[in-house]
Amino acid sequence: MKFFSSLAAASIAVLIAVAPLSAKDGQAQASGPVPDAKVFETEHTGTYGGVKVRYKAIAGETYLKDEKDQPVASIFSTSYIRTDIKDNNKRPVFFIFNGGPGSASLWLHMGVYGPKRIAVPSDARDDGAAPFDLVENPLSILDVADMVFIDPVGTGYSRVVGKGDGKDYWGVDKDAKSIAEFIRVWLVKNKRWNSPKYLSGESYGTTRSAALLHELSGGWTDIAINGVVFISSILDFQTVATDPGNDTHYLSYLPTMAATGWYHGKVEKAGRTLEQFLDEVRDFTLGEYASALLQGNRLSADDFDAVASKVAAYTGLKKQYVVNSNLRITNMRFMKELRRDEGLSVGRLDSRYVGKEYDGAAEYMEADPSAYGIDASYTAAMMHHYQTNLGVDLERRYDVISSVGRHWTSTPRRFNSFMGGYENVAPYVGTAQRQNSDLKLMVANGYYDFATPFFASENSFNHNGIDTSRVTFTYYESGHMMYVHEPSLEKLVKDIRDFIAE
Repeated sequence: MKFFSSLAAASIAVLIAVAPLSAKDGQAQASGPVPDAKVFETEHTGTYGGVKVRYKAIAGETYLKDEKDQPVASIFSTSYIRTDIKDNNKRPVFFIFNGGPGSASLWLHMGVYGPKRIAVPSDARDDGAAPFDLVENPLSILDVADMVFIDPVGTGYSRVVGKGDGKDYWGVDKDAKSIAEFIRVWLVKNKRWNSPKYLSGESYGTTRSAALLHELSGGWTDIAINGVVFISSILDFQTVATDPGNDTHYLSYLPTMAATGWYHGKVEKAGRTLEQFLDEVRDFTLGEYASALLQGNRLSADDFDAVASKVAAYTGLKKQYVVNSNLRITNMRFMKELRRDEGLSVGRLDSRYVGKEYDGAAEYMEADPSAYGIDASYTAAMMHHYQTNLGVDLERRYDVISSVGRHWTSTPRRFNSFMGGYENVAPYVGTAQRQNSDLKLMVANGYYDFATPFFASENSFNHNGIDTSRVTFTYYESGHMMYVHEPSLEKLVKDIRDFIAE
């Protein structure tokens, strides 16, 4: 199966990409002379982690070159580098990116790590319209690590130049090669080869992180990574694909459905915490439910009825709906069905959000309320920060979510798949662990995430040759972007700080 068809079926993109690509935008193909790279550098101070910090911000283009040493692509990045310390060689550097594929890095930039952040309603309300609250971010890790936010080719301000062609960058391996080259050039320019190096990606950015582990350390020019923060992970796409006969999807999503039913008051809570409830659901999913799906038509009528009753009780769905679905409820149908009788849908990126539905009889929701609930504020915040605080003077379009994913290519043959199959980069993580004794991993999961469900992430990391004794799993009572929930943001940053300090 082609990678992007699997991706589309599983609805993994951070947001739905609607912006068309065009040669005019310089994203698909480029031609003509290459202008000088634009770089904007400013000086700042701020207090982060309780420490007053002086730092410089460098927002600008880095050109990637072909074998003839000619620029073919421009990657726009934003670096924050502390300047009030004498020797930064032992200071960690975080290379940070979002997912999509096709997303710029504004979500993690303005939501978690950056020195400024956008404050959206923490209780899953819509963000409305400007003016929005762009505030200081004392939670930023700038006191303990420098940060580099990377927009891959075709996202943000990044584009192909000269004789470059977008198709050379839009694929699992192609993307990883280009980001690895950017990291190499950044280390050279900033003289940071001996600094501890971390990766942090979200959503497809976790796929990129795993591919980067392979690309950076797969040869003699080894750039060993000290740690990776996986936020809302997707490494093995079989875990979420809805193809007929693939029951893995239903196992992956059932615990998230249960968590969502809990949040919306559709399941029995008495006498147990959310964590205790989800442990019970995990046991049911791995045992009785998995066995029932595997048996198929061999399952007796009585056992079928018993499993249907439990699925209904755990999710808050009507039992007859579970029966009619043959015990197999897709994530997209669940989001419409749970509160259908109220004329509401629940969010995909974060199922705490609800949306009012025009067509109550439709199979799927008309739009994701947790996407349109935050997109305007994040876009405005990123543009305001660039123009007002960092002095970025560019008029060309900034692509928050571009449609490069429609052109994405895959190499599913890489792991024992003779006829092709689902993309799975998780084995790269296990290989990297075996070849790098210092590599440590943090896997951050939102309970209410229907884009990259936490149980699928657990299953991927507990297979594929990964040593889970070197993996820290963390959980948050929010969704895909767990940082839009203030208590989850505070916990996430504390967990990242503890991870760095280990």
